[in-house]
Amino acid sequence: MLKRILEKIEEIIPIFIILIIWFFVTEREGYNSLLFPKFSQTFQTGFHKLEDGSLLIAVGISLKRVIIGYVMAALLGISLGILIGLSKHMYRLTDLVIQIIKPIPPIAWIPLTILWMGIGEKSKVFLIFLGGFFTILLNTLDGIRYTDIKLLEVAKVMETPKIKYIFRVVIPAAFPSIFTGLRVAMGTCWTCVVAAELVASSSGVGYMISNARNFGQLDVVIIGMIAIGVVGKIMDFILKSLERRVLDWNF
Repeated sequence: MLKRILEKIEEIIPIFIILIIWFFVTEREGYNSLLFPKFSQTFQTGFHKLEDGSLLIAVGISLKRVIIGYVMAALLGISLGILIGLSKHMYRLTDLVIQIIKPIPPIAWIPLTILWMGIGEKSKVFLIFLGGFFTILLNTLDGIRYTDIKLLEVAKVMETPKIKYIFRVVIPAAFPSIFTGLRVAMGTCWTCVVAAELVASSSGVGYMISNARNFGQLDVVIIGMIAIGVVGKIMDFILKSLERRVLDWNF
């Protein structure tokens, strides 16, 4: 128990070091807050935004968009990854297309997305979907294709039926890779929602940051950035906890 507490303390030490440096650098006399907001000013702004609920509303709007796009990306990415990974013909048909489209960043899709879907919720969700889809798809695909050869040999020796072999051997063996894709994709989806809200939105954390930038409110910009990081960490923790429950044999 003591060891676990010490490990947790060790994890948060860098955060405290950053905050201490921020405080002493920005609170000294004669510091120019145009370069970076003061610690005290940022703290007060964050407290007021929490108190009036504006920060929680902005985070809630962005979170809703992320969850919708992320769930869509996860469902389609995992399904297609399994389908393509199990078929050599499907892999040959789709590999070139995937490898060409994959490097295109979601931000590059913004002009076309606005043209096709306008500046409403659909365009933002679509960009978030793009941000998570290929990461989940490729990790699922790799997990299926690179299943431990020993498992395959045992299944063949035991003459395991194909359906049972797929659902009891191949897919469970790919779970670690699938969860890796899910966790990485979550961070990418947050990046995409902020990018989408910076370009065309009137709500959300990205809009809050963009609006604050236009008025030179660097403290609000920092608060928005911190909120994104904290929520992203919480969601990663949830996914990691789920991974531990599903893959308790792997830890």
